Amino acid sequence: MYMVVHAVLLDIDGTLFTGMDPLPGSVEAIEFLQQQEIPYRFISNGTRRSRRSVLKKLERLNLPVQEDQIFTPAGAAIQYLQNRGIFSCTLLATDDLKEDFINAGISLVHDAQVVIVADAGDAFTYQVVNQAFRLLIDGADLIALEKDRYWMDHDGLSLGAGAFVTGLEYASGKPSLLMGKPSPDFFRGALSSMDAKPETTLMVGDDIITDIAGSIGCGLKGALVQTGKFSSEVLDRSQVKPTYVLQSIMSLPELIHKES
Repeated sequence: MYMVVHAVLLDIDGTLFTGMDPLPGSVEAIEFLQQQEIPYRFISNGTRRSRRSVLKKLERLNLPVQEDQIFTPAGAAIQYLQNRGIFSCTLLATDDLKEDFINAGISLVHDAQVVIVADAGDAFTYQVVNQAFRLLIDGADLIALEKDRYWMDHDGLSLGAGAFVTGLEYASGKPSLLMGKPSPDFFRGALSSMDAKPETTLMVGDDIITDIAGSIGCGLKGALVQTGKFSSEVLDRSQVKPTYVLQSIMSLPELIHKES
């Protein structure tokens, strides 16, 4: 399928990194985009780390990275709260991620009218999740930073926040408002930052639902990499068909050369 690539959105975990280790070809792919003067953004669904920690991780590529190039669900949620004059929430998250909210002037309390769920990792205790459930049935709103089912950590596939969000939705009967991929608003925010049009923007990621279905649904083209959480069985069963399937991020320069 022919397209001219004027902008690129890059997933991080499973596409550029496994754990804290850059995948082969990550540096070269970004250097290629810089040489071709193709704007790009890092668009992550990871919700364990603060934006500052994500920046430090990307600096392991030994390439210049600006904080405003990084789009995270936490940033989208903070903007959502601020736009509505909401300055407190009950947040299920790691201590690292909580920094983003505290630095933005959002008070973290145990009995807020807004419950926000991130990937809290080991902090997902019964007591914490049950307290969130009680707030929801008492009328609090539910915001999901992401609903990923799982992700590829350095030691293997690991549960994402989606399992816990879905459990709270089921128990409380209250649907969540999604901030991260595949939310159209999340993609539109990244596109707007580059003044990019969806039809000439390519999303590169390892998740058939959040990265590929989400981006295609917004009018972008989606390139699925066969790294990270990629599964050929999942791809074969899926009704979502990627625009491209790449062996890895290493294949991105060749794809853009061929299609442009």
